[in-house]
Parts: sequence; structure tokens; C-alpha cells
Amino acid sequence: MTDAVMFNPKGNNVLPARELYKKNILTLRGSFRPVTKVNIDMFEKALDAFIKEPGVEEDKTLVIFEITLSNLRAQGEIDERDFMDRAKLLCSMGHIVMISNFKEYYKLVDYLAQYTKKQLGLSMGVNNFVEIFDEQYYQDLGGGILEAFGKMFYNNLKVYLYPMKDEKGNIVNSTNLKLHPRMKDFYKFFKYNGKVIDIFDYEEEYLDIFSRRILEQIKSGNRQWEEYLPEGVAEVIKNNQMFGFQAK
Repeated sequence: MTDAVMFNPKGNNVLPARELYKKNILTLRGSFRPVTKVNIDMFEKALDAFIKEPGVEEDKTLVIFEITLSNLRAQGEIDERDFMDRAKLLCSMGHIVMISNFKEYYKLVDYLAQYTKKQLGLSMGVNNFVEIFDEQYYQDLGGGILEAFGKMFYNNLKVYLYPMKDEKGNIVNSTNLKLHPRMKDFYKFFKYNGKVIDIFDYEEEYLDIFSRRILEQIKSGNRQWEEYLPEGVAEVIKNNQMFGFQAK
């Protein structure tokens, strides 16, 4: 019925137009299944950089944790309880949550830009950033990837890039990420114009945290998963038997 719904930290449904109007907006997209220490580190470090941008006032800044339904559909039938559990968990931590129907990032940015002309920011990991340079995602656009990036970066947007480790354990950031040769000069345009900002003060030990691995541990009864989550999150998961957790 709508492209996006939002929930405030109390878990109440709120009107996006009212929340987003004339705000500086920093958005984190993720599965948050469950939310981990690396998600929160991405949020905190990106926000530190975001509020230092010229013209960004902290009291007029909104941070959104966004979950896209299109990714859930790609995995098969949507499990309503599953994605509502994710939203409840994030809300319980004091965050604003958006559940959207935007598969591509440019559609999300376009939506947010309807309500504000102020600074927009996306915090994302290197692996997700590389994916947005895949031309197959833009076949439905007449102008292809050029049109998509025009819509995305025209809207006063900056990307705050969280590094990852490659298979050899090397740190990958904006300076050494691998793109298709056809995309390299295209990428350099945005990089050299200050649209892509590296997060350098990250917690390196968090780069080995992966939600899918934690999810497997939750379902299997392996208690190691608790140490990878922000304080208090494991208790909420156990008390509400979220993500397949079964009390023994």
C-alpha cells in the first residue's frame, strides 16, 4: 500500500513526511538479522563523520536503520514476524526504523530527497558498495546505471564506506576495492569529488562478525553468538525467542 513505513523508538508507526521534513538524514541499510556490533560501529562512526559535514546540525539530523522488503522477497515468502522482530529489536535500542520497498539505493535516496534538500548520507560496507556498480540492476532504466547514479548523487548525497577484509585478511576500502574495468573511471569521478568517505576509526575485530553466521549459531544453540551483539540485545532475543532461538 505504501513504499515505506517508519517506526519510532517506542515502536509506534510514524508518518515519514513529518519525520524526514527538512532534516539531514543518515541511513544504514542492512538485514539486521540480528543487529550486531559491526552494525552499531558503522552507525556510530558514520554519524561522527556526518555531523562534521558543513551545514549539518546534530539536532536537525535523523538516523534511519532501513530494511528493504525486496531483499526479503528474493529469499522467498516474506516472514512477517521475522522482519517485525528486526524492527522491534532496533527500536528497543532507541533507533528509528524504516521498512521499505526500495531494492535499489537510488530509489531510497530519491524517496528521502522528496522531503529534504539538506545533506543525505548512506553508511554501507564495501561489499554492498561494489554491488551498486553492477549494471544488471539498472536494466529497467532507459539511462541505465548513468541515470541511476545521476538520481542518487544529484541529491546532495555522500557515502560513508565501512571497510571489509578480503579472503587473505587484507583491509579493503575506497582506495583498493575491485570494480569491473568499465566502472573504474566512473567510480573515480565520485571518489575525487568527495562523494565517497572512508571510515578509518573502525573496530578491526568487528570485521569478522557476520549476521548469517550468528543466525546459524542462534538456531543451533551455540551460545558464542551473544558476544557479537550490542549490550542487552541477546537478552531481548532470548526472552522473545526471536530468530529461531529455543530455550533449553
